[in-house]
Amino acid sequence: MTVTPLPTTADPIDLLTEAIASLDLPADWVGIRATREESVVRSQRDGKPEANRRSLQQGAMVEVLVNGQMGYAATNRLTVAGLRQAATLACQQAQAAAPWRIHAFSPEIRPKVLGIYQTFAEKPLKTLTTGHAHELLSRLCQGLKVSDLIVQASASLSAKEIDTWLVSTSGTQVHQKFSFFTPSFSATAQEGAIVQTRTNNGRGHAYQAGWEFFDVGDELWASVQRIGEQAVELLTAPECPDLTTTLVLAPDQMMLQIHESIGHPLELDRILGDERNYAGGSFVQPEDFGQLQYGSDQLNVTFDPTVEQEFASYAFDDTGAVAERQYLIRHGVLQRGLGSHESQARLGVPGVACARATNWDRPPIDRMANINVEPGDRPFGQIIGSLEDGVYMEANRSWSIDDQRFKFQFGCEYAKRIRNGALAETVRNPNYRATTPQFWRSLSQVGDRSTWQVFGTPFCGKGEPNQIIRVGHGAPVCAFNDIEVFGGAG
Repeated sequence: MTVTPLPTTADPIDLLTEAIASLDLPADWVGIRATREESVVRSQRDGKPEANRRSLQQGAMVEVLVNGQMGYAATNRLTVAGLRQAATLACQQAQAAAPWRIHAFSPEIRPKVLGIYQTFAEKPLKTLTTGHAHELLSRLCQGLKVSDLIVQASASLSAKEIDTWLVSTSGTQVHQKFSFFTPSFSATAQEGAIVQTRTNNGRGHAYQAGWEFFDVGDELWASVQRIGEQAVELLTAPECPDLTTTLVLAPDQMMLQIHESIGHPLELDRILGDERNYAGGSFVQPEDFGQLQYGSDQLNVTFDPTVEQEFASYAFDDTGAVAERQYLIRHGVLQRGLGSHESQARLGVPGVACARATNWDRPPIDRMANINVEPGDRPFGQIIGSLEDGVYMEANRSWSIDDQRFKFQFGCEYAKRIRNGALAETVRNPNYRATTPQFWRSLSQVGDRSTWQVFGTPFCGKGEPNQIIRVGHGAPVCAFNDIEVFGGAG
């Protein structure tokens, strides 16, 4: 297979524009999105190298609108001839599918946009040398070994730089340059049959930045020490009790809670049934927008691709739609969904700029991006101090949720009982279960800005063929009344 590189001496926009101008197709609209992605992964286990990978991939997706029907074709031949061939194939696909289309789209769903977006990265990917990375990973593994009871210490660093260029017959010209950085470390302790693992926030540290974000200072090494000590501490901690009580979640667990029980059920393609065969559907109905009391009046959730350093920030989605901060849920009431121009047109409900593709060889589909719970007005100490009894949990360990995103059960790495307004003894293997509406309607206290933290994950899967994509979630500490909590490692 021959791969044609993107030009380095000329603006790739010029190549894509020239390809667009050369087309002679019976199409109502044509767009080309070219992508170049470079990534590095370094990891160690117990101070020994485990992975040392560098990769580069690039290509383009051509999208063609014919008689109200979209067609797609991808190519890694980044020449005018290669792009023209892909456009012809996409046009033929659209023509063949048009008689069975489920909705007739017009070129208005792809308006003209112009713009540039770039992640601020003080230390870009090229400055992360192999020697420096492995020296740092070795120190992390050593720091995690706080006891002979630590049987495994792991650490990894991954960095990625992605350029996307988008042009279209409507006059769109967009260039976005992203830098992503994901550090991770964990310690596993064992004594007899008891095994416990503690990570740095459930491996939720994922940011849009250079590797300067991983500040190798006193705070990092204190965190490494704490993770190792807590893994050992959990070996002798009692099992989490079975009870119905007030549950307080840290932002690193709120990340998964938001992701699974707000992000996915609000994706419009799920509500339309497009994802039912693989990723599932949603308990949310089209008539719920503007009416459904999704949570208590303290719940405010935004789609916000403007947060600096959050993992899924961007200026335009992969169709060129302008990305803006929007309320999904306001004072507990469902306002809008996570859906592209196409899904909004089909369903007749408001959405956001969230049509995203995992790479050059996939078409964009409805995806969550930065989905954040807005902070409230309660300091952490005030939340804990107000509770006579409860359980405080950190860092996701396991999850299970049905295909309608209604019933769920989540497990966490670390928990403490709350007694008489104070954090008390540590308990291990904490879990909780609920239904989505019950859970969010039980939200009773929302932490202030001092408790608000941003986390993310590069591994949200969806679509056929599968697409793995980056998402970000910011949240404060939150308290929920009358939640079923229970122990057990299952």
